[in-house]
Amino acid sequence: MSTVKHSRTSAAPTRHVYDVVVIGSHLGGAICAGLLQRRGLHVLYVEHDGTSQGYVHGGWLLPYAPFVLPALKACPSLEEALTELGLNTAYTRTTHLPQPMLQLALPHTRLDLSLDPKHRAKEAQRALGPESATFTKLWEDAASRLERTEPFFKEKPELPPEGMIATWSFKRVIGRHAAITEQLEVPKDGAAALLASLADFTVNVAERNALASTRPFSMLLQGVHSWPGGRDGLRELVLNRLSELGGDVLAHDASTVVEEIAFDGSRIAGIKLVKSDTIYKTSCVVGASDAAALRRLVPDKKKHRELAELLDGPTAKRVLFSVNWVVPESALPRGMGEMVLLAPRDTTLGPILVQVSPSRRAPGEPTAPEDDRTVCAGLFVDANLREQGEEQLQELADRVNVELDLLMPFTRQRARLVSAPYLHASGVRGSRLMPHPLLKLEDPALLGITGLPVKAPVKHLFLASREVLPGLGLEGEIIAALRAAKLIQETLKKSNPLAKQ
Repeated sequence: MSTVKHSRTSAAPTRHVYDVVVIGSHLGGAICAGLLQRRGLHVLYVEHDGTSQGYVHGGWLLPYAPFVLPALKACPSLEEALTELGLNTAYTRTTHLPQPMLQLALPHTRLDLSLDPKHRAKEAQRALGPESATFTKLWEDAASRLERTEPFFKEKPELPPEGMIATWSFKRVIGRHAAITEQLEVPKDGAAALLASLADFTVNVAERNALASTRPFSMLLQGVHSWPGGRDGLRELVLNRLSELGGDVLAHDASTVVEEIAFDGSRIAGIKLVKSDTIYKTSCVVGASDAAALRRLVPDKKKHRELAELLDGPTAKRVLFSVNWVVPESALPRGMGEMVLLAPRDTTLGPILVQVSPSRRAPGEPTAPEDDRTVCAGLFVDANLREQGEEQLQELADRVNVELDLLMPFTRQRARLVSAPYLHASGVRGSRLMPHPLLKLEDPALLGITGLPVKAPVKHLFLASREVLPGLGLEGEIIAALRAAKLIQETLKKSNPLAKQ
């Protein structure tokens, strides 16, 4: 049984004036906050829309969605940020590579996939026969894209480019790296198509084009890792470090909600929390929430029309719907891995990612048996489904449960709890924050990866959310965080004391 460790939070802001206030629970915001505090600025982090480390149902703390991580060596931007924060060792010790790394469960066969090419080729031949050649070709082609696209990122181009001159410069960089414009060709069905669907669980775009179709997928093929508590568990690691460095962290509490962003003319002046008349002044604000949530904090949308229109841009086309089972480990089928990508028998459903992890009791609940496991199954559905009412959501949950019954016969009858976040966490603060949306963007995306700008169209407001570089997924959030931190230092004319002289 895994214990829950919350970050060391402040009951209220300890100052009235900050250099930077970060609003929202996207991972990029936490990393940006940690970096700026590490570099000597005074930072207030307000979770605002956070989902904490899960939702409570029946005494259990359950994940909102499955979460996959690439190997640290495959994501240089994450390694850079963690190294500066002094978290590299803690990250390496905590992240977990399942064995087998990933299982593919098709209607009539199962593949156990590892990083060993000889083992993988042998397993593909056993399970797929003649189809194994197509599968192996896709794997090798996709896996090679990380090395082929890395020279582009080593140049550290401005992502996303802002303004005409920056865009021209960006396109010149593109011209030197042909690999980043290539599209990954994926078969329409079979094991190869199922494997390629894994990328949906790391990117935030509904349609993967150019670089979005290659690099995030290639990263995962270097190792599909998991983290205790999922994405929010990783965020907790960063927030704990932010607290240790002296930053103020307002999280896990009903008072940690921003009521509005205060303006002084055309520039940011501070923030106001709910149930408080105090304006906490700040030189800069970092938005790390969904654009729609940030838009609601703008008090005069007519006066700040350009900002309001920008935040109206991203819309979710598909969302991740999840179902959780809490079961004894002995109830799981022998040979079932911790990470399974399932092709459902119901062809109207998309691929289902199934993640098995140690169960966690809610704070204050009695200790559970050590061998309890939580099976979290997630699939992408049309975004409007969650607005269609509980009956439709329950019907979908039932269909997912049928697929899990086929994957794990006789397991559900021994389940301690069957739960679905959209059904059983609807009243929980933060539950409206979508765990993993796939976005449709209004403007054409450069290389299939770009979304909102880091620098918003009002002075001293920056964005470090998953909507800045949605086509890069986790890597995009980290790049946005690094860039926002750099721009804030330049804006405040604060040099980085850690920078090499």
